[in-house]
Amino acid sequence: MSKLIFTSFAALSLLALAGCGQNQTDTPVTVVTPPASKSTTTATIPAQDTFLSELRMHCGKTYGGKLVSTDPQDSDMAGEAMTITVNCAKNGVRIPFAVGDNRSRTWVISKTDTGLRLKHQHNHKDGSEDKLSQYGGDTAAKGTGTRQEFPADGYSIALFLQQGLDVSIDNVWAVEITPTIYAYELRRPNRHFRVEFDVTKPLASPFVPW
Repeated sequence: MSKLIFTSFAALSLLALAGCGQNQTDTPVTVVTPPASKSTTTATIPAQDTFLSELRMHCGKTYGGKLVSTDPQDSDMAGEAMTITVNCAKNGVRIPFAVGDNRSRTWVISKTDTGLRLKHQHNHKDGSEDKLSQYGGDTAAKGTGTRQEFPADGYSIALFLQQGLDVSIDNVWAVEITPTIYAYELRRPNRHFRVEFDVTKPLASPFVPW
């Protein structure tokens, strides 16, 4: 999920997701400390509650998908098998995202005291966390029961600037869930990345992320 969805596997790297991601390194380095978690009190916004409930309908299921956007920088991903597994927790969902044999990515969607939050976790094969990880953002609008958008937050902007990924500071990620697809999307000026998964055809078994 190209030097820059999300939020690795060489040319693909994490740049497909952080902007959309960045190549993994052998030695993880912590560069920016994520902000402390907010209050456990969570907002009640009907559209967002519906959205999260729709995601939870897929708990424990695994789906196959593909790249549907056409940015030339993602051409090396076009033929890759893509898989997600939906893992549910009390305050949200964790969705590991595999591209080919690369299982480094996990999308984390949770409730906060103001709405919903999307974070991207990127791990190395040994389970250690990559230096470009935990970026994402919080909802700035109510959204709908089928689509939520997440502009890059302050932590992510600082991380991108520190890592020389200035083009990513305008990232807006989106997640969609409908009766037929789960979609993950990244947009910013001159950039569009989107993958879709067929939720009408569950696969036999989940996979374990790195």
